[in-house]
Order: sequence, then structure tokens, then C-alpha cells
Amino acid sequence: MFKNTPFEAIAKTMSESTPKFNPAAMQDAIKPAQDSLKAWADLAQNQAKEAQAALLDTVESIKGAKDPQAAFEVFKASAEAGMAMFARNLKEATSLSVGQFHEAVDAIEKSHPAPEAFAAVAKNLKAAASTAENTLDSALEKGASLAASVAPAGKAKKTR
Repeated sequence: MFKNTPFEAIAKTMSESTPKFNPAAMQDAIKPAQDSLKAWADLAQNQAKEAQAALLDTVESIKGAKDPQAAFEVFKASAEAGMAMFARNLKEATSLSVGQFHEAVDAIEKSHPAPEAFAAVAKNLKAAASTAENTLDSALEKGASLAASVAPAGKAKKTR
């Protein structure tokens, strides 16, 4: 019935595997991926709402500015708030990524044929991911403190 072509080989495999198909097992296998996608969607939605609220706040504040200096102060405050929000969002995304990476490594270790042999590798992989997350957090904190410590430059005189 089946010849040795790629399509027919796939059809043969599928017809032989159909009785073994277990929808409940398939659902269990896909649940972690669904949970990961939901976590990312929730994070993106929360961050988008926060960004929209900040933008609306800036627009309302700029409407109330009576002079150029007041407008400048609104933009300055908005930029500072935007940088803080960016750092917070990046930390949240990194934390979610590292958490999901740890879960994936745990799942690999659990299903590994020799979990005790993989345990040291899993530990090192998770430690490396956590170190990367901590390094990013430190860099963001240092960057924020450096940005806060920078004084605005004085007006330069124009020469003609």
C-alpha cells in the first residue's frame, strides 16, 4: 500500500500512530507553552497600559503648561519617568524570561534519561541565567544613578 516517498512515509507513520494518540496527554504537554504565552501576553498588556497612562499624563500636563520653561519641565519629568518605566519593564521581562528558562531546564532534567547526571549541568545553566539577570539589574541601576547625577549643560554661546 505505501511506497517509499516522503509523503507516504509520513502517512504511514500517522496511520500507525493514530490509535496511540491521547488528547489528554497532548493537552498536558502543551499546557506549559500556553502558560508561558499567557504570561508574556499579560506582561505586554500591563506594560502597554502603563505606557499609555504615562503618555496621557504627559499630554494633560503639557496642556497646562503656561510658558516654555514649564513645558520643558513637563518633558523632562516625562523623559525621567519613561526611563524608569523602561528599566522596570526590562527587569520584568528579564525576570519572566529567566523564570521560564529555569522551568524549562527543570522539565529537561525531569525527563532526562539520567537526571542525576544532568543535575550539575542544570544547576550551572540556571546559575548562568540568574547571573545574567543580576548583571542586567546592576547595569540598569548604575545607568539610572549616572543619569540622575548628570547636571544639565549650560547654554553654549553662539559664535559667528
